[in-house]
Amino acid sequence: MTKTPPQTLAQTPAKAAEIVGQTIERALDPLNAVIKRAAKKLVPSDAAAPGKPGLMVSPLAVPFPAIPPIAGVEIAIGRAGFYKHDRPDLLVMKFAEGTTCAGVFTRHRVGSAPVDWCKRQLEASGGEDVRALVVNAGCANAFTGKPGADAARRVASAAAKRLDCRQRDVMQASTGVIGVLLDDAKIAAQLPDLEGKLHADGWAEAGQAIMTTDTFPKGSYATAVIDGVPVKIAGIAKGSGMIAPDMATMLAFVATDAAIAPAALQALVSLYTRETFNCVTVDGDTSTNDTLLLFATGASGAARIARPGDRRLADFREKLEGVLMDLAWQLVRDGEGATKFVKIAVSGAQSAASARKIARSIAESPLVKTAFAGEDANWGRIVMAVGRADEPINRERLSIRFGPLQAAQDGAIAPGYDEAKMSAYMKNPELEVGVDVGVGRGEATMWTCDLTKRYVEINGDYRS
Repeated sequence: MTKTPPQTLAQTPAKAAEIVGQTIERALDPLNAVIKRAAKKLVPSDAAAPGKPGLMVSPLAVPFPAIPPIAGVEIAIGRAGFYKHDRPDLLVMKFAEGTTCAGVFTRHRVGSAPVDWCKRQLEASGGEDVRALVVNAGCANAFTGKPGADAARRVASAAAKRLDCRQRDVMQASTGVIGVLLDDAKIAAQLPDLEGKLHADGWAEAGQAIMTTDTFPKGSYATAVIDGVPVKIAGIAKGSGMIAPDMATMLAFVATDAAIAPAALQALVSLYTRETFNCVTVDGDTSTNDTLLLFATGASGAARIARPGDRRLADFREKLEGVLMDLAWQLVRDGEGATKFVKIAVSGAQSAASARKIARSIAESPLVKTAFAGEDANWGRIVMAVGRADEPINRERLSIRFGPLQAAQDGAIAPGYDEAKMSAYMKNPELEVGVDVGVGRGEATMWTCDLTKRYVEINGDYRS
């Protein structure tokens, strides 16, 4: 199914005036014009982001959707104090008895203590009767050895006592600085207060509590029908840097009131992660803490589904994939310093795997990404990125387009190539690059963003 990215923000008269100014600047000094243009885009008119101080909201941001309560889910947020500034950094979700759970986690060789905890408990319980989720921002509790594992266990124990369940029924996730031991006492101290604050209508605040360098909270919602009964699907995510396939430095938590057996739930989340979260990249770096958890409370009254291929799940499968794709796109839209949302579509490859490798080579090339930032349709850099993927291609049939405009065709510059039209297209906040490598039928799509000096600024002082 072809998917369309969320709508862009409306163009304003101020933007039109800015474009005119940029044209004059280019005539006077091309290099200076590019630098000034990039700097202007990085300071949108929106207020400062609710996460890290000093970050302005991404110009590619989309509004947080209206998410109604999901039956069987209660939410509370608080401040444990993992940040120096005043902001929520702790999230607790409580689930109805009988909730099933499935997860997909980082493949990073230095997985975090919370990732290890969740994987062990899901294996032990089979994903049955998961009752709670505890998430903290500001400390990743990764590369912390046995003390980190002990801290994760104590978090689960404290939450289990407050919410009257077993330790293994508590999932958890952390995000923030790597190599810092989690002070679990800060979380335990807040749990009594959070228990009293649990309520059903808290998805927007939950999205804010898990932010790190995110500049806007990320959420998505859909309704589906299972055997004639309406069910809801809601999710939140965080992530803006250290984003790459398998998975990304992202946390995502999705809940539905459908009744789905753990094995079926796991099959669905594993399948759709491949074409959503594993098809986005910001900077090519994977993380220690990547976690996607899917919870099914069964509180909708719909029939319990045991098989992922059950025909009654057809609408649910489509809507679940849509929610995951929406969240994944939002990670790219909030890429650190991003001003361009870019779709890379590769076709004509020897296989889907080959096409994916080529697409990723293009999407993660610093030279390609800085050209996007400078609004330069430098198709020679695309050629470079295709060739460095070390995959089969036919150089004499290689074709490249930017949106509807053909840049290269059959291994050479396209007849009728128009630099002015290319430059005009590159001013769009959303771009598409199409590449046909001419050797087969393999196809793949990835989504990425540009690379600006703000990425360096954000990551240069991340810990401060």
